[in-house]
Amino acid sequence: MLIRYLSQIGRYFLMLKEIFNKQTKWPVMKNLIFKEIDDLIIDSLGIVCFISFFIGGVVAIQTALNLTNPLIPKYLIGFATRQSVILEFAPTFISVIMAGKMGSYITSSIGTMRVTEQIDALEVMGVNSLNYLVFPKIVALLMYPFVIGISMFLGIFGGWLACAYGGFSTSQDFIQGAQMEFIPFHITYAFIKTLIFAMLLATIPSFHGYYMKGGALEVGKASTVSFVWTSVCIILFNYILTQLLLG
Repeated sequence: MLIRYLSQIGRYFLMLKEIFNKQTKWPVMKNLIFKEIDDLIIDSLGIVCFISFFIGGVVAIQTALNLTNPLIPKYLIGFATRQSVILEFAPTFISVIMAGKMGSYITSSIGTMRVTEQIDALEVMGVNSLNYLVFPKIVALLMYPFVIGISMFLGIFGGWLACAYGGFSTSQDFIQGAQMEFIPFHITYAFIKTLIFAMLLATIPSFHGYYMKGGALEVGKASTVSFVWTSVCIILFNYILTQLLLG
């Protein structure tokens, strides 16, 4: 079992090296990149906005309901919501969700190409199939921090609306808490995590799709396995990066 895992890890790093060899011509690559931006980034904005807005509201309400002591100031609701959304919810929780959405799409699309022998056809034509298929996804996901930035804004905005219109605190108290003791490095930390997660979201599902064997049933299984391993790696790297950057 251990040897198999080590073999897979070694193959994954060899795949990363091969992605950057023998680049596809720019006119072709440009079109591929724009297609991946549309499929991976633009198509994900709707679900990210919806989840961020309502989870931000839930975080604010849960915080308000637990601050029952009258001596605790109400502005802590805004402070707790901001910290939760910026540090963990937006970069990590959204990335785990995207491991399901983006990851399944990437694995199934590349896996289907493997099953239908389209990847073999690319190799026969002298194209570096890994560069052709995976590199545009990596470049497209460099825009992933933009998605997380929107998630942060909507999470805090949702918390503000839930508090102000739910009667849990005043608008002024929430805004005061959201601005209190703000540390700009927390935004930097969140975006550093986001870029690492973007690389994992682009490469791990691609690895499982590219090296899968079998037919249509195995494409579904590969999608499930890629989601599990992408989520595990995101959680693991989240712990390591938090320890390095904030510890």
